[in-house]
Parts: sequence; structure tokens; C-alpha cells
Amino acid sequence: MKKILILPGDGIGKEVTPQGVHLLKAAAREAGLEITIENALIGGAALDETGDPLPAETIDQARAADAILFGAIGDPRHDQAPHEKRPGRGLLWLRKNLELYANLRPAKVFPGALDASPLKPERIEGVDLMIVRELTGGIYFGEPRGFREEAGVRLALNTMVYTEPEVERIVRFALELARGRRGRLTSVDKGNALEVGRFWREIATRVMAEFPEVETDHMYVDNAALQIIRDPRRFDTLVMGNLFGDILSDAAGNLSGSLGMLPSASIGKRHALYEPCHGSAPDIAGKDQANPIASILSVGMMFRYSFGQPGIDEKIHAVVDRVLADFRTADMMAPGKTLVGCAEMGARMLEAFEAAA
Repeated sequence: MKKILILPGDGIGKEVTPQGVHLLKAAAREAGLEITIENALIGGAALDETGDPLPAETIDQARAADAILFGAIGDPRHDQAPHEKRPGRGLLWLRKNLELYANLRPAKVFPGALDASPLKPERIEGVDLMIVRELTGGIYFGEPRGFREEAGVRLALNTMVYTEPEVERIVRFALELARGRRGRLTSVDKGNALEVGRFWREIATRVMAEFPEVETDHMYVDNAALQIIRDPRRFDTLVMGNLFGDILSDAAGNLSGSLGMLPSASIGKRHALYEPCHGSAPDIAGKDQANPIASILSVGMMFRYSFGQPGIDEKIHAVVDRVLADFRTADMMAPGKTLVGCAEMGARMLEAFEAAA
């Protein structure tokens, strides 16, 4: 019996997550996997009910779960709240509490949706890359941080800090992942300007030497941003720090035409959390316009990485491609396709999954 915790969160998270759960239940039946499902609060929804973006009860449920399916976080009603009381802190603290150090963000262009990308089909056809983002260190957690005044001048500061064990751990994780993919790894840093970047490259080079079967190289982050758009097929697996991974994975999401297509997995030694990369999109929340595919693809990643069932993940990918050939949500709409809402897109995916051999 596997225990799965559902954290819909805020905004469109409350709309896309149920579609992921429908597919999750169908996939569990197909895989012969017995599951129990619990729900909990996080982010703005948790603030509204408990005054805390990550209640202690949610942490306890997360620690007891075999996998977590998360929706989205963020509520403009709390934008002016103190830093520690903002919805987004709930997800950062959860990652830290569960030691989810490796964030996997795949960017795959589906043949059935080539027309949704802003790039030319001949440039993106066949793109299938994986960004591995270090998730518990770097500038989001480094100290000192905050606001202060010095000599009458206001200033704000954040600190980028990485330890040797943190860099070793994430680079080794990425190398092992690349070995099971197409055997290529690019490490991304800013070593020409930052001491942290030179430190990262030095350690990455040493760990890479332990994997002679993997083809490796290094790239500065600004060049990586250019190449992800200019020549994305050159990449297989990329590894980078927290800030760069946050930015470049969103850039890679544009290859598929929408962040609504971008799933992710956050993995630690004992826990794993799966989530779409898009935000809470308050401008369309409650309007049945959100794209649930990233949540559905995140379920596929759950079966691959937490439950050892890559066949389910592959089937979900095939179903997504099949449905996108005819049906689109507004973010990916193209001539000749049928416009559907979030709930109908989820229903189409579920129907196609259950009908597939």
C-alpha cells in the first residue's frame, strides 16, 4: 500500500491537481498498485485557515507519504505579507524539511503539438532534455539575507552559498540520470564571474571523472540560455544550481509552447514531490482555462521515480501526444484544433489512457 499526499495549494492548483489525481487512480489500477490518498493545506490556502503557509500537520503528513502530488502556490492577497508569511515560503520550507535536493524538470516537445511552440518545427522536433536543479542550497537559502540600512542608504541582499558535499551530491545524481538517458551531461555555472561558479566547476569536473561512460561538458549560464533556444537538441541532461535551474527550466518550457506542459520531480533520500512547473495563475484561476497536462505528466514521473514503473510514464506520454493532436487548452490553441477547458482536457486524457492497450 502506497500513501500519496495531495497538496492542491492555490489558484489553478485547485483545478489541475484533481485531473492529475483522476489519472493517478487509473494508473494505479493498471499497475496493480494499492494506494491511499490524503489531502492537506499549503501556501495561501493554509494561511487562510491556519495562519501558516506550511502547517505542522502538513509536514507530518508529507513525511509519512510515499509520494506527494503538489499543485501550485501563490495568492496575490498575501503579496504584502511579511516574508516568512508569504505563500511561497510553504513550498520552500517543505522542500527543505524533506531534504528534496534534486529537482528534475524535463522539457519534451511532443510531435502532436509542434505547432504550439513559438520556435520553428525543424528546430525543436525531437527535443527531449532534462534539467537537474539543485534545490536546497544556493541563493534562496544562503545567509545573510534581508533588508537593512547602512549610512542612511537602504539595501537588500541575498547570498549564494554552496558546500562541496552539496555540489558533489547533485552532480553525481545528474550523472547517474544521464547514464540512463542518452549519456550526455552539461554542467552550467557562471565561473567567469562568480567564485561559487568556479567552485561548482572544479567539483563537477572531479565527479565527472568517475563516470567515463558519460560525455560531459561545461557551459556558462548565459550561453546555456542562448543555446536552449537556438539549438535545444544539443542537450540531453543539464545540471545547475538553484537560481539558474529556476530560470532556465522556464526558458526550456517555452520549447513545448507552454509552461502548462512542464512537469517536475523533487527527489531526496526518502521523499519525493511531483508538481507542474507553472505558478498559481490567479488571472485565470476558477475559469476552467488552465492546462492540466503538467500535473498529469508529473503523475507519470511519480510512477517512474517513486514506484519503479517507467512503462506507466511512457504510456502517459503517448496519451498526451495522442490527445494534443486534436484537443488544446487556450495556452496551446492552434488552427484546426478543438478548444477545451481544464476539466475536459483531463477527461480526454483519462479516457485515452483507459482506452489504450
